[in-house]
Amino acid sequence: MGRVNTPKLDEVQKQELYLGFKNGETHCFRMRCHSVLLKAEGRSSKAVGQMTDMCHISVNSWLARYKKEGIEGLKTKPGRGRKPILKKEEDAQTVLRLVKENRQRMQIAKAEWEADNNKSVSSPTFRRFLKSLAENINA
Repeated sequence: MGRVNTPKLDEVQKQELYLGFKNGETHCFRMRCHSVLLKAEGRSSKAVGQMTDMCHISVNSWLARYKKEGIEGLKTKPGRGRKPILKKEEDAQTVLRLVKENRQRMQIAKAEWEADNNKSVSSPTFRRFLKSLAENINA
């Protein structure tokens, strides 16, 4: 059996991690908090990985990041993930204009937007974008 890397947590840190585990915004953040709490109990990385659906290498990486940056290190940093095709600040006016010109014909509005921007977007994505614009209008 390998060496167990057990972090020493005071009560404030334990409470902070517990609140992050129970009330965190994302599932990933909650599981990261949970893995640090389990490691603090003296469990092995493989056991913690099985409990949180992570590999033991990820458990050790998140533990190291927690030791270095605190609970903020367990949050996903901005700029990660796929970038949106349709951006509200750039495309909202154009899409609204095209939809008004082609009422009841969303496919034509979508095709015109794609031709103007040299981008391709699926019908459900275009529909979700229109729905998000409508939510802003109604708010």
